[in-house]
Amino acid sequence: MYQDTNWIPVTGDELAGFLEQVNPIGGKHKVNPASTKVEYRMLPFYDNVVMIRIKDPAWSPSNLYIYYLSDQGKLYWLNGSSPPIHECNAKAPVKITDDNVLEYLRFFCFYVRGDEGPFLIAEASDDPYIPKNLDDRTKSVIEGTIRPASYEGKNAEGHFLCDAVVYYSNALFIANFAVEPGGMIRMLDDQPIATDLAVKVDAPVA
Repeated sequence: MYQDTNWIPVTGDELAGFLEQVNPIGGKHKVNPASTKVEYRMLPFYDNVVMIRIKDPAWSPSNLYIYYLSDQGKLYWLNGSSPPIHECNAKAPVKITDDNVLEYLRFFCFYVRGDEGPFLIAEASDDPYIPKNLDDRTKSVIEGTIRPASYEGKNAEGHFLCDAVVYYSNALFIANFAVEPGGMIRMLDDQPIATDLAVKVDAPVA
């Protein structure tokens, strides 16, 4: 599942300085050191880029988290579009390998969104982003469908080929991806396996 662990708190002067730099986020989300929680973590496909996660109890909706990539102080707001990731990939640069390509796929599909939200790589029912409180039918469909993503090797162009179950909107489908070394991802094929589910993934980022 998407590795949403190993977050390290930002505190004190560092917290205050960072919040002053971004306040208000997107011109509307206010932050302050007394209430806003900021954490960061490393990502395996960058050498010097950290990911920053921000949460404030006053924000609406209550489950909104805001994320940035920080490349030695330059911030890229992960607002659901692809340009911030591609800009960071080019500058950092991104370093995708056989060992980290699935983590990159999970990252990219979660933070680059369609009209209906993230393209969640659905691998385990205990993933925190898989909806809870499901009716029996929906629960059995999800649990019977999701499975770990797999890396299938490279094609003749040197692109990393991956297979995964994707949870997007109220549907699950099996997708084949080609991940380019520079970080571009193409979905080569997708086959719906469950549609009209009762719930969608609810994980706002902007």
